[in-house]
Amino acid sequence: MSDTSGWYYCLTHQAVEQGKGCRGGDRMGPYPDQATAARALEIARERTRAADEADKKFRGDDED
Repeated sequence: MSDTSGWYYCLTHQAVEQGKGCRGGDRMGPYPDQATAARALEIARERTRAADEADKKFRGDDED
């Protein structure tokens, strides 16, 4: 069951939604506020980059 009171970013409509909206599989969140939900794709890119860097460091790929 998803949180129906938070802010979400809808991937289908590329828009911020609050509460019930599109189906859960099409949304990112919940986020604490509208501004953070609007940055959902940017936040996801930042987290992916950080995880990729952590993986490289763990494997030793970051050494020259």
